[in-house]
Amino acid sequence: MAYHSDNSNHPSNGTRSKGPGGLEIHGLSVSYGSNQVIKEVDLSFHPGKITALIGPSGCGKTTLLRSINRMNELIRGCRTNGQILLDGENIFQMDSMVLRRRVGMVFQKPNPFPMSIRDNILYGIEAGKQKVNKDEVVKDSLQKAAIWEEVHHRLGENAFRLSVGQQQRICLARCLAISPEIVLMDEPAASLDPTSAAKVEESILSMKGEYTSVIVTHNMQQARRVSDYTVFIYLGNVVEYGETEQLFSDPQRPETKEYIAGRFG
Repeated sequence: MAYHSDNSNHPSNGTRSKGPGGLEIHGLSVSYGSNQVIKEVDLSFHPGKITALIGPSGCGKTTLLRSINRMNELIRGCRTNGQILLDGENIFQMDSMVLRRRVGMVFQKPNPFPMSIRDNILYGIEAGKQKVNKDEVVKDSLQKAAIWEEVHHRLGENAFRLSVGQQQRICLARCLAISPEIVLMDEPAASLDPTSAAKVEESILSMKGEYTSVIVTHNMQQARRVSDYTVFIYLGNVVEYGETEQLFSDPQRPETKEYIAGRFG
């Protein structure tokens, strides 16, 4: 994978800054071979707020999300140009492991590890050899993920014994346990029943103010319920970006209006 950037050379020392992270994207382009999926995107995310990425399938939402913690570099033939700044530092000049501790990610399908609920939550802590009060980390993370009351008496059980919706919230709690600045979520409720999806949305809303969150969703109602800001992406371009309620109630671009109305996508 190739990166090209002229950003400053400040090295990352792995120190976690206080509060939600600042996140900016400048001139980002991503290609898979000859197929350019993201085209010169510029975005600035609001710290501590939830931003939804919406748009039809194949428009580049997930590629953009995965660029923020460099997951795309694991794909052969993927090439990225431009800058993504985390608290002013170019992420492409950071150690990838340090970056992924500062930028956590929750995927569409739950991926708990084959171990106890408690060990799932502490996995990143143990790997990073952090000295923390483990009991406090487990409780705090599970509370933030809105699942503590359901599992606090089952912490020694294998996470695979939980329902799919509960497993997804365990994955979110595991992400939060390492105290990231940014939380990325790729369709986190897409594979869940309505009750479980509502619980995940509750978890997302509880994160507001403490993390800068970016969520990809095809569910327009969900985007409107949970996000402060919404980005409409189409054919690899940012078509419109604004406060969620304003964008949904009075879109400024005809493409946005057509998409929200369900006329394509």
